[in-house]
Amino acid sequence: MTTPAIRALRAGSPGRRITLLTSPEGAAVARLVPEIDDVIEYAAPWVKGSPPAPDQRGERRVIETLRGARFDAAAIFTVYTQSALPAAMLCRLAGIPRSLAHCREQAYRLLTHRVPEDEPEHGVRHETQRQLDLVASIGCAATDDRLSLAVPDAARSRIAALLAGAGSGARPWAVVHPGATAASRRYPPESFAAAADALVREHGWRIVLAGGRGDAAAVAGVRRAMRARALDLSGRLTLAELAALIEAAPVLIANNSAPVHVAAAVGTPVVDLYALTNPQHTPWRVPARVLYHDVPCRWCYRSVCPAGHHACLREVSPADVVRATLELYAETQGLRDAHRRADPDVPASGRAGGHTDVALRARAG
Repeated sequence: MTTPAIRALRAGSPGRRITLLTSPEGAAVARLVPEIDDVIEYAAPWVKGSPPAPDQRGERRVIETLRGARFDAAAIFTVYTQSALPAAMLCRLAGIPRSLAHCREQAYRLLTHRVPEDEPEHGVRHETQRQLDLVASIGCAATDDRLSLAVPDAARSRIAALLAGAGSGARPWAVVHPGATAASRRYPPESFAAAADALVREHGWRIVLAGGRGDAAAVAGVRRAMRARALDLSGRLTLAELAALIEAAPVLIANNSAPVHVAAAVGTPVVDLYALTNPQHTPWRVPARVLYHDVPCRWCYRSVCPAGHHACLREVSPADVVRATLELYAETQGLRDAHRRADPDVPASGRAGGHTDVALRARAG
């Protein structure tokens, strides 16, 4: 979701190069983003999921790496619940002369370009818009605000072979991705299964299950509950291949998780099972149905449902999912087919997004 802002930064000056300092997970996405020239991996202790044991040698190494690259400036991208100051201190210790960030605190000389943090007191923006507004504050306006990702041809070829081997036929089909890192954002596996069964048995669809290694339990739950057959590609695909699968699909059905943003990037319509944990991550610039049940405890920002009922998702019926999928397919498939007929060598889109920390503008040459 930060890629449009990165594109705007890159376009802000001729010859500008962008290096992304990000977590190992972010680095995997960043290598598929054409606007990023280089990636530095760093498991920063102020980022969720970083190793519990401190590694001061790691901090020293990344500071020396940054210092040696002689960056001109750093743009620090955060969500509004994060402080930009740890990353700002890292950049200062590395000798980077200019730095930009949203910041609630008084940063003094830690930031040369401080944009006052006003979320959530004055409303919450979509995450993509938040980052675009940040770089716009220094004159880097976006002419293209779509998410960005380039799907490698090799990944497309492997997905085409896997789908052909399973017997593609002419039937409509959907990718079902039931995983999410936070338990509060997972639609029940039995509900995914009931929706998938209805699409297969009542409407003649095919279902392709997808998920990474961390989604094994969620996918297994769907498979156990499903009565119809499905092609299970979970645990078998690289990130690039998952992007290629989503790009090829007429519809993605998923929780509010990373694959939704990959779909937005590559132009695939999304049925998004959207837990009301936070409001700023809905599908960006792509046809979508955002399904939820409104609850008084909305916007809890919790990884586990604090009320225990998980009603914002559990009260969405499988019939709602089926209806949304059929409506979205009917509305969008003609447009996608027309696009591909106009230029069969170009996929429906070539855009995607990833979670990032620090974009560094390097001296050309």
